Amino acid sequence: MEKDKPPILGLIQRGGQVALRMLANVQQKTIKPVITAAVAQGTLVHTDEYSIYARLPAWGYGHKTVCHARGEYAHDEGGDGFCEVHVNTMEGFWSLLRSWLRPHRGISQDKLPLYLGFFQFVHNTRRRGKALLIALIAGLVA
Repeated sequence: MEKDKPPILGLIQRGGQVALRMLANVQQKTIKPVITAAVAQGTLVHTDEYSIYARLPAWGYGHKTVCHARGEYAHDEGGDGFCEVHVNTMEGFWSLLRSWLRPHRGISQDKLPLYLGFFQFVHNTRRRGKALLIALIAGLVA
């Protein structure tokens, strides 16, 4: 957290919900509780080949990877022409988040979790305008 850009772990279900957490560090002992709280045991998880994810099978998850270092961003495991192993859903989400945060230059680390939480809420409610405001108020009242 001493860094200007603290690590953020993002988990997303294709076509579903996203979970974002700002981390103190990038270690397996730090990400394990976040993953186990958000992802059901036995779920197949797709990641890049970053070593932090190596213990996913030991934690009870299926695990498939793409190797960005080899220029791989998706691959076809079934031979049917459909590239089912990819992390493009999360990569696309990061792109949206960066674009949204860009005008808010200089966000302090103590406020960043609030920005992340709001963006997560907006994504997960999938509403805009007045419908988003109504969902936000309903969430605050509940």
